[in-house]
Amino acid sequence: MKRTYAGGIMGYRYLTTLILGLHFGYLLYLVTGGFLAWRWPRAIWPHLVAGAWGFAVVVGRLVCPLTYAEDWSRRQAGEAGLTQGFIDRYVEGVVYPQQYAHVAQALAAAVVLASWAGFLVRRRRRSTRAAEPPRPRTEHPS
Repeated sequence: MKRTYAGGIMGYRYLTTLILGLHFGYLLYLVTGGFLAWRWPRAIWPHLVAGAWGFAVVVGRLVCPLTYAEDWSRRQAGEAGLTQGFIDRYVEGVVYPQQYAHVAQALAAAVVLASWAGFLVRRRRRSTRAAEPPRPRTEHPS
């Protein structure tokens, strides 16, 4: 007899849904999160980590831990395990045609790099402004 936690099979299905939401959230953050650092400069550090992980997954053909977690939760719910990765299953062929996967990856990388370049430009402007002496205030006659 298979042991399950208090939520049972439905609980594992909800867990699968939560994992899918986290995965989509990560992808959204991966592509657009660098722009958050334009407003909140410290946000660049977690985005650099997310970008490095995304790059490693694509180039190194690594399997994301969220994919393992989804596969495990599906099996616990009595469903078939995964035969494809997250992108292959939910993004390719849905968001863009499968034959354009490399184009989509290149566009995503370009957006990430543009957000980082914009961050550096904005940071340089801030540091230049901070180094300038304050401008004298001129009084306007009323």
